[in-house]
Formats: sequence, C-alpha cells, structure tokens
Amino acid sequence: MSTSVKMPALGESVTEGTVTTWLKSVGDAVTADEPLVEVATDKVDSEVPAPASGVLLKILVEEDETVEVGTEIAIIGDEGEAPAEEAPAKEEAPAKEEKAEAAPAKAEASASADQGETTDVLMPALGESVTEGTVSSWLKAVGDKVEADEPLVEVATDKVDSEVPSPASGYLVEIVVPEDETVEVGTVIAKIGSNEPAKGEPEPKPEPAPKAERSADEVPGSQIPSTVKDGEDGDKVVEWTYPSAPSAPSAPAAPAAASADEAVTSRQSSGSGYVTPIVRKLAAEKGVDLSQLQGTGVGGRIRKQDVLDAAVKAQAPAAPAAAPAAPAAPAAAAKPAAKLEPSPLRGKTEKMTPLRKTIAKRMVDSLQTAAQLTTVVEVDVTKVAALRARYKNEFLEKKGTKLTFLPFFVKAATEALVAHPKINATVNDDHTVTYHDAEHIGIAVDTPKGLFVPVVRDAGGKDLAGLADSINDLAARTRDGKVEPKELSGSTFTITNTGSGGALFDTPVINMPETAILGLGTIVKRPMVVKDAEGNEAIAIRSMVYLALSYDHRLVDGADAARYLMDVKRRLEAGDFTADLGL
Repeated sequence: MSTSVKMPALGESVTEGTVTTWLKSVGDAVTADEPLVEVATDKVDSEVPAPASGVLLKILVEEDETVEVGTEIAIIGDEGEAPAEEAPAKEEAPAKEEKAEAAPAKAEASASADQGETTDVLMPALGESVTEGTVSSWLKAVGDKVEADEPLVEVATDKVDSEVPSPASGYLVEIVVPEDETVEVGTVIAKIGSNEPAKGEPEPKPEPAPKAERSADEVPGSQIPSTVKDGEDGDKVVEWTYPSAPSAPSAPAAPAAASADEAVTSRQSSGSGYVTPIVRKLAAEKGVDLSQLQGTGVGGRIRKQDVLDAAVKAQAPAAPAAAPAAPAAPAAAAKPAAKLEPSPLRGKTEKMTPLRKTIAKRMVDSLQTAAQLTTVVEVDVTKVAALRARYKNEFLEKKGTKLTFLPFFVKAATEALVAHPKINATVNDDHTVTYHDAEHIGIAVDTPKGLFVPVVRDAGGKDLAGLADSINDLAARTRDGKVEPKELSGSTFTITNTGSGGALFDTPVINMPETAILGLGTIVKRPMVVKDAEGNEAIAIRSMVYLALSYDHRLVDGADAARYLMDVKRRLEAGDFTADLGL
C-alpha cells in the first residue's frame, strides 16, 4: 500500500513551498520520521520527515519547483513494489532541449564522439519568478567522475544559494558557464558525458582563471576541492589543494598550511563531513579550523551554523590575549577591551535574504497597522537572583536543563495575562477583538540567519521547570536550524530578551496580529533606596531591570498597560517561586 508525501504547511499563512533538496533517491529505503526532503518558504527552511516506512517509489515534484501546500510531492510504497521509472522524467527537459537544437547537437556529437552520450546541465529555476542565476562555485573539475544526484555546482540567486545535483552519472566533459557568470534559467551550464575524457585533454579556458582569482581575492591560501573519490565505507572522499601552492616555497606559513590541508583531507577521508565552498569561505573569514569540527548536517555535513557556533566559542578566550597590549595601564589589564575586527560587509552592496525581506515587511506592516506605544517600569529582582543562585545547580542536576532568568520573567508575564485579556488578544480585520483563552508565548531568538520566534504553547500551564525546558530546547533547535515550522506560529503574546545583549531597555515592535510584546532589559546592580520592615529607609545594592511593554493603542490604553506591568512587577519582586521550581 502506497503513502503520499505532501507539501506541508510550513507556518501560519504559508500557502506554498519549494522543494530544495531530495535527501533520498527513487528506489531508496526510507524509515518513518527519517528526513526525506528539504523544503523552503519565505519563513523557514525545513527537513520534512517520511510519513511512513518503505521505498521511495516516485518523486512527483523536482528540486527547485514551488507547489501549493497539500500537493503530493512523492509516493512511498512497500518494499516489494517496484520503483517508478524516474529517468525518463528527469531527462525529459534535456531531451526537449536537444530536439529543439537538433542541428547544433549533431554537429557537437561529431566533434566530440569520444565523449559518448552527453547530458546537458541546465541553470535551474531556483524559486518562483526567478529568471536567472549565478554560478558561484563548481564542485567538480572537467574530467571528474560524477554520480547522479551528487552535488555538482553551487548556484546563487537573489532568493537562495543552492547546490545543484548532477542530472546523470558519467564524467564532467565540459563547463560552459564559468564561476561568477550570470545566465538565464534553462541555459546549458555544463555537459556530462558517458565516456571518460582522455587524460591529456585540456580543460576549457574559462574555468581555471576565475578559481585562481577567486581564491586569491577572497581567502588567500584557502583550500579548494581537487578530486572526489570513493572511500572504503562508500562515502565520497574530498581531496583538497591550495591555489597558492606554486608560491609556497617563499611563504614561511606553507608548512602550517600543508598541515591544515592534510588534516582536512584526513577528516574527509573518514567520511565525517562534506564541506561546501560556501562553508569553507565562511570558515576562512571566521578563522575556524574545519578539521576540528563535527558536522551536524545530513551525513555529517558541516553547515554554516557549525562554523558560526565554533567562531562564537573561539571568541571567548581571545580577550585575555589583548591584555599585554597595554602594559602602561595596570588597571585596564585586569579587563582588557577586545579589539574590534572590521566586518567583511564594509563597502559591500548585497541583496537581502528572503528571511530578511520577510522580517522587514512584517515590521513595516506592524508599524503601519497598529498604533504602537511603549510603557516602561523598573523592577527589583534581587530576590529572584538570590533564589536562582541558590537552586540553579540542583535544578540542573535534577531537571537536566539550565535555570536562567528568562523562565521567571515568562512565568510572571504569563500569569498576569489571565487577568489582563487585552494584552493577550488579537484585533481582527473586521474590527472585532478575539480574547484568547490560552497563553502561547513567542520567544524571540536571535540566529545567524535572522530573528525567529518559536512558540511555547500553553505556557500558562507550565511551572518553572517546564518553561525552562521548553525555552532552552526551542532556542537551541532554532539556532541549529532544527525547529519545526509549526513551532514558529500561533503565538498570542511575545517576549523578547534584548537585555541578553546588554541593552537597558528598548521599544520592541509588536509581533502582529498580537496586541502587545514585552521587552526584557539587562539586569544590573546599582544602589537603591529600600525600606526595612519598620519603614526605615536605607541605601542598598539591588539587582534591577527595566520591563518595556509595547502595545496596540487601538485596543490597549496606557492605564491597561501600566496595570499589567505592575502585576508582573509585584510577582517578580515578591520572588516567591520556590514551589514552581518542581524540586
């Protein structure tokens, strides 16, 4: 019995999705919940799991095609069923191309008879309304053997950067479009032949020049792929070379570079991770040693996120190194300021990513739709800080997750929503108001790709342990790109912790169609006037924080906002969260 694989609803209000990469080929065995295909929308890139176990019988929607939600994109059948023939479908487009250009094809065939049967590699349509693409990097060289569906070339458009797989097995006999050249969709960019080219056959002139120039300008001495071979365990083994090798004898750093090259080659030989040129370039910019990374992508592939995470970790021990730079300032030596490195974006003009465009549109729409106002209160969280310091180790040991300050704020804010329905509401287009009977809290998470808001559902029914576990899990998976699309929609109230970056407070923009968003400032210690049990005033060091509530003034008045904030303030300042720890 066969099972349909359908385009999922990747987020609220999303009506279509694009198949970016098939992780399985027709005839492959699949297991239920195993990643089957990567799909992209303007909100998220996501791996879609197989709905059932069996064999992938047919792929109905090819890579880079955009279809509506609910469209059948593949069929999974029982192991006994024969796979549907995909080859004719995949080669249909090249066949039409060859038929339309019969005369040139015949001339080419007579000129290169030793190549055998050839298959054209076309510039794919990487997204709806995309008419052209740029060849950013060839992953194979002329003469290299390629397998069907193996990554062949990286192509970039204004919407996406994507690896284009080989449409057939054979040998790369010609590269028609060199790197950094932009052509229209459907243009032949390379040819794959069934016969191996003669060893002495020279490569086309356009290909090597851009590679050498690209390596020298962008990352001097960086490694580029030379050959891809079959390893002992069946994985592809990538061997790397350095474009600056001819000048190595005069460069004192050559031995170190060679050592790094050997380490990466060894890593790839072990099958522990495939590295794309985009990731290698990023690693070179961030100073990350790829040989020391463990890839988290499919098949152990090292992703951009792996490099970015490694770069963040590497920054921590870098600060003490700056201390010797200021011997004349003993006081500053205890806490030296890290040297700021110029951003690689300086002086550049580049197009926004699809995610950035979506964020930009939503922020502008929010400001143009709602009458936004922000109210700020100051809160003494000294008792919360003391409670957390007392129980955080026990909490980690028994609950298996860290106890940060954020769950305390989420707990207090969520409890107060029950008594202040205007803050947990939606203003509809027909000027009606929906007051929600559940608290689904969106938590703003900063990631290298941009801002995402995963949702803690039914937060009102969770204690501190449940909130801490949900928040930490969602934040980690969001930064790793593993959050599910359904987890990024459906919030009724949003909390953003801009204080994690050191900000005292901000005026956050409402996450429409919600009516309010709470911004948390950084917690700082400063002298405050306090009263003892007898009413005597004194100055003491207290842990203080600003809470900023932006709200839709079409529904929420300033008095409503102030009453809500004061309830949150009283709950936090009382610090009575011991029973909510679940210890």
